[in-house]
Amino acid sequence: MQKLISSFLFMIALIFANARADAQNTVITGVITDAADKQPIPNASIAVVGSSQGTSSSVDGRFRLVLSGSYTQVRVSSVGYGEQLKNFLPGREQALNFVLRASSQQLQVVTVHSGKKKKYTNKNNPAVELIRKVIAHKPENRPESYPYQQYTSYEKMIFSLSNLSEKFMHKKIFKNYQFLFREQDSTAIGGKNLLPLYMEEKLSDNFISKQPERKKQVVRATKQVKYDENFVDNQGLQSYFNRMYQDIDIYDNNISLLSNQLLSPISDNAPGAYKFFITDTIRNQTPQLIELSFTPRNTTDMLFEGRIYITLDGHYAVEHAVLSANKNINLNFIRRMETILKFDRSADGKYYLSNSDLKIDFGINKQKGGGIFGERNVVINDFRIAPPKPISFFDGKDVVVEQGADEKSDDFWVKNRLDTLKQAEADIYKNIDSLQTIPSFKRTMDIATLLLAGYKKFNWFEVGPVNTFYSFNPVEGFRLRLGGRTTTDLSKRYYFETYAAYGFKDERMKYFLSATYSINDKSIYKFPQHYVRASFQHDTKIPGQELQFVQEDNFLLSFKRGENNLWLYNDIFRLDYVQEYENHLSFRLGFKKWDQNPAGELRFIDGANNPVNDVRTSEVSAELRYAPNEKFYQGKLYRTPIIDKYPIITLRYNQGIKDLFGGDHNYQNITLNLNKRFYLGRLGYTDVVTEGSQLFGTAPFPLLDIHRANQSYAFQFQSYNLMNFLEFVSDHYAAISVDHHFNGLIFNRVPLLKELKWREVINVKGLWGGVRAENDPSNNIGLLQFPRTSTGAPVTYALDRDPYVEGSVGVANIFKLLRVDYVRRFTYLDHPGIAKSGIRFYVKFDF
Repeated sequence: MQKLISSFLFMIALIFANARADAQNTVITGVITDAADKQPIPNASIAVVGSSQGTSSSVDGRFRLVLSGSYTQVRVSSVGYGEQLKNFLPGREQALNFVLRASSQQLQVVTVHSGKKKKYTNKNNPAVELIRKVIAHKPENRPESYPYQQYTSYEKMIFSLSNLSEKFMHKKIFKNYQFLFREQDSTAIGGKNLLPLYMEEKLSDNFISKQPERKKQVVRATKQVKYDENFVDNQGLQSYFNRMYQDIDIYDNNISLLSNQLLSPISDNAPGAYKFFITDTIRNQTPQLIELSFTPRNTTDMLFEGRIYITLDGHYAVEHAVLSANKNINLNFIRRMETILKFDRSADGKYYLSNSDLKIDFGINKQKGGGIFGERNVVINDFRIAPPKPISFFDGKDVVVEQGADEKSDDFWVKNRLDTLKQAEADIYKNIDSLQTIPSFKRTMDIATLLLAGYKKFNWFEVGPVNTFYSFNPVEGFRLRLGGRTTTDLSKRYYFETYAAYGFKDERMKYFLSATYSINDKSIYKFPQHYVRASFQHDTKIPGQELQFVQEDNFLLSFKRGENNLWLYNDIFRLDYVQEYENHLSFRLGFKKWDQNPAGELRFIDGANNPVNDVRTSEVSAELRYAPNEKFYQGKLYRTPIIDKYPIITLRYNQGIKDLFGGDHNYQNITLNLNKRFYLGRLGYTDVVTEGSQLFGTAPFPLLDIHRANQSYAFQFQSYNLMNFLEFVSDHYAAISVDHHFNGLIFNRVPLLKELKWREVINVKGLWGGVRAENDPSNNIGLLQFPRTSTGAPVTYALDRDPYVEGSVGVANIFKLLRVDYVRRFTYLDHPGIAKSGIRFYVKFDF
């Protein structure tokens, strides 16, 4: 949700802030329609006769083709229609419209087979036989077939508001921002009028060794549009965009796109997922090429459509590819997508990727209205397969950024870019810089930050977050809170944060104060972190509730199911040292002095039935965390991970020390957590979290592992959604959580239901554990008794031989945002006051 808010903030705030064809190129525009009903034909193939240049029509049948060379004919074709050929004049801009008729062969088939359309089949299909040869030759054609390769790459990424109407552009509010708008051909992806928001460039040298398998990228130069860090996390924005627009390798079985994986048209399983058609033969070049068009068997599946050009030299390599998305695909907010891949021939005769151009037009409404257009273009040059670098060259970081890479002059970029930068693109940097000097833009950003991120800035101090200003609970009743923190305008080394809260039922003040010193002279909210922090908190807490990416006194979490009257008053002093490294290895050393006092109906009772006022402990801790290749977006409060296929490993150790600053207990606790996403191609993806913990020594129940329970109506991935607060404690346990997303695999095959673009999800959580005899108050009268209700009914239990298990089935992508799960509990159903099943909700922005 934080990612959605940050991205939405970015879009809304920047709203308040001439593509020209090269004269030497030929530009052809037009519309393709059906001769019978005059309706536009989407995804028709427009190919230049005698070359591999071409494009495809949009959902409204329009196309724009820019080509080089002295070619004079263009062929238009679409499955089920006859081809049409027209001449054009090279070197000019001209309009050609095409009207296609249903193929006569198809009409004959209708007559012979009593109105039934001829069924597509793989058997005796020359197109399928060809694609099987392409698949069989993948090992020799894919980039990994080289023992060594190196090349220079240039990347350019641009994001703009798209499909803007003339009325929108000339509103009074944009009077001072007209210099930002850019115009392009109305048939191009993104529409006629654009408002550029973001641009970045990167020039790098890349080195890849097969044996041993090593990679290194040396970044020579970078350039990026940068916004005020008080409003936008520029580094996180860059990571998020690069995660959306990843490198596309057509030889991979699955291609990552917008945090999803789509099956490649030349994957091992492609003949079972796609329909293939031979649509053209290009004979006037060496080697000759076959144009092979393809379309999904099920248009709502996570599949591409388009065409590939295959070499007829016995190697069956891909020489050119155009990949797009069917208008019915179960991807959110995608109006139109097109990827063009071009391959050049290397010195040894094999083909390597020389250019990749990915364009996507996003919109809330797929048919009309404003949206966002993004393009990532990668140009590869100076491809070499010898001489290889020595193995020692690959030692150290996989990505090395040369000193001063972000300070290169304009002259450097002009001389070293591998692609020509249009004037409209070059102006984006200075236009955004000018935008940020306009007072009205600053005011708009300030208001948007308050509404969407929850903070209002006053000079060097910002007040917030606003969603915690009001909440309620059974102990405090109506609760008011006001707080804030300092910004980098005060200091880049010293940071302070505080809040004060008051409960009108318990009539008590609560407060928090922290001071942080940045050791590396960077913001403590930026990667890599390196800081020391001291904090003190006097506040209420539900035992065992640990929330991610949300404040505990968030207003929406005030609504709970069942009884929620077992609380704590906590006094916590913390001292933390945190250091992160560029390879995403990090460690944390800490000290905590923690005093727990029962609140609400919770009571601390010893073995002799005497009340105990508090539990005091002094604890030192160490944490080691490794998250290779981790990317994240840093919001105002939390660093939100951009989930990828790489694992996250966390190891924690806690040591309670008796008589240290009043601590009453000696114990040791070690915890290991593993977190990983598994991509399963057309079956979707699975998030798996496993955790195990062991406590050594003797400790009362507040210091045991109180398992994370959830009594709200929100679905929580790191908590047990049908477990009551304080229901289970353990001094040793093992847990697993499996959350699988089918991405519409089933619903996409159900008529009518597939039109809703819903997606199936399942979730299973299991917990094994227990309490050893020395930590069981029924065996050790020196310990606090497990909590009971006022009537003497037990509240807290130890797990026995049976695990705690709950599972859910759900529907995600409702209204493109909402996930609804039916959750059922399978064990310990005899516990009083528990919910055996329930409906839980989760809001998530996802493609």
